[in-house]
Amino acid sequence: MTGSTHGILYSVSTRTNLKVGPSQEMPMQMYKAVRTSRLYEQIVQQIEDSILTGRLKPADQLPTERELALQFGVSRTAVREAVKTLAEKGLVESHSGRGTFVTSGTSRSMRQSLDSFFKSGDLKNPNYLVELRGIIEPEVTILAAQRIEEQQLTMMREAVAVMDRSMLNPEAYIEADLDFHLALAEAAGNPLVLSLLDSIVGVLREQRLGIFGVRGGPERGQIHHKRILEAMEQRDPAKAHEAMRAHLHQIREDSAAAAAVVDFKDQAGHLT
Repeated sequence: MTGSTHGILYSVSTRTNLKVGPSQEMPMQMYKAVRTSRLYEQIVQQIEDSILTGRLKPADQLPTERELALQFGVSRTAVREAVKTLAEKGLVESHSGRGTFVTSGTSRSMRQSLDSFFKSGDLKNPNYLVELRGIIEPEVTILAAQRIEEQQLTMMREAVAVMDRSMLNPEAYIEADLDFHLALAEAAGNPLVLSLLDSIVGVLREQRLGIFGVRGGPERGQIHHKRILEAMEQRDPAKAHEAMRAHLHQIREDSAAAAAVVDFKDQAGHLT
């Protein structure tokens, strides 16, 4: 079955038609017989090819799960598995309530490097990430307050609403928190800013997971999110700048508290 989106044809074949001519002698014991790949792998291959050849560009949104299932002629389960695989490869990123988007090659490479850096243990000091955000995000909010469009305001409002009702659901809260800050970066209208912040999403997610476990952390974060949103709605750069600085100060304190809890547990573990 074939279909199209963004002018791209998709199809999933269930047969392999590979022939070897008489002059093509295959070395023994080097290759295995080609078998039909699983459906989701064929979907991954076609979408990945579309991204790598430039037919799908950074920030392009993929069709919905239902639409892809219809176009490929497969189940939604196969599509879901394909999208998960593409996300693991860093080719796409899913945002709750917004959809799945193609990532940029630059942010992909940076994200993979920073994720490796984080997992290596070199980012154990939570102040490193807080300091980086303190350098970048207050200035980003100034640009965003001057350039923000209704679409980004809607995304920020929706993210705040999701966080309000997800105080007991860390996964939903953290994804909405990330959406909120990425909408701000998008509103700044500078692709380098968006690419940089998008590249540290994985590290930011780890930081937020720690803060979520600090008593009152999510509630304090929401107070600051709403102040930032209010400044954006008023398109007030000075107010937005100050609101973001206050938010990052709260994050610094909560990150330190989260790190102290981890250190205490580690020490207790050594004593037992």
